[in-house]
Amino acid sequence: MSLKLGVIGAGAIGKEHIRRCTQVLQGARVVAVSDINLDNAHAVVRALGLQAEVYADGQDVINAPDVEALIVTSWDPTHEAFTLAAIEAGKPVFCEKPLAMTAEGCRRVVDAEMKAGRRLVQVGFMRPYDEGYQALKGVIDSGEIGAPLMLHCAHRNPEVGENYTTDMAITSTLIHELDVLRWLLNDDYRSVQVRFPRATSHTHAQLKDPQIVMLETRKGTLIDVEIFVNCRYGYDIQCEVVGENGVARLPEPSSVQMRHTAKLSTTILTDWKDRFIKAYDVELQAFIRDVQAGELRGPSAWDGYAASVAADACLKAQESGTLEPISLPERPAFYLR
Repeated sequence: MSLKLGVIGAGAIGKEHIRRCTQVLQGARVVAVSDINLDNAHAVVRALGLQAEVYADGQDVINAPDVEALIVTSWDPTHEAFTLAAIEAGKPVFCEKPLAMTAEGCRRVVDAEMKAGRRLVQVGFMRPYDEGYQALKGVIDSGEIGAPLMLHCAHRNPEVGENYTTDMAITSTLIHELDVLRWLLNDDYRSVQVRFPRATSHTHAQLKDPQIVMLETRKGTLIDVEIFVNCRYGYDIQCEVVGENGVARLPEPSSVQMRHTAKLSTTILTDWKDRFIKAYDVELQAFIRDVQAGELRGPSAWDGYAASVAADACLKAQESGTLEPISLPERPAFYLR
């Protein structure tokens, strides 16, 4: 039988997830949709030909008796409340990042889930489902290049709008590295420093761009992440792991190499949705499968909390310019299962 899903939030990513669950994935169907803009929700349902109820409020979707699991893709500040309500209702919930706007909010979700006695939350960190990152983790875990000593990473966007501010380089952009690098290294962070090099002429008054974030893990691995969101040339994700015995790099997305007009070239993607489209498919398919099996195994509420704790320290480091500690409590046994 198909898992009956309710989707809260029918904006850009919500619409994509509804399309994904309807046209690409197996084992689920969307039976309820809500959005702060009711017309938008109706338009998505019509465009995809769904037999789904449209609700004015996300809480109504959670309470709907035919909804068995939730996907939360609403405005970021609403994530915590909707996720807590789903836990209270005993319904599994896939919540796009961020899980909450603060580490304290994420901790409330963690505590509520532990009180419920079983995992009900998966956070929408898609990179662990990307084939390239999985291959890179396989190399690290095999021990072939020895212990990882350093990581050199970059997260580059061609451009951002005037509403994108300095702090969003952490909360909207780096947050993906903060999650996936913990997973890649099986390690947590100890400290962070943020430095600002010469600013690009393509930025604006509310955005310092680029930024360099320097992290140290508990095991002593040093990580530098370049965040450059007005790089102009494309959407480019890089990760190089320097080990004791060798170096491993994240594979480039598949692209035809061309020799033309006296140039050798490969295409660089410009849209993040294209770069990780397969990973989005795989993560939601895994959520559907895991809900049906009765055991969630994807990025957990604790992972969302850990990323938020690190992000808060990064924001502090942006302001201070000095080394800031990252203090994450030990992972509860509940999340070691």
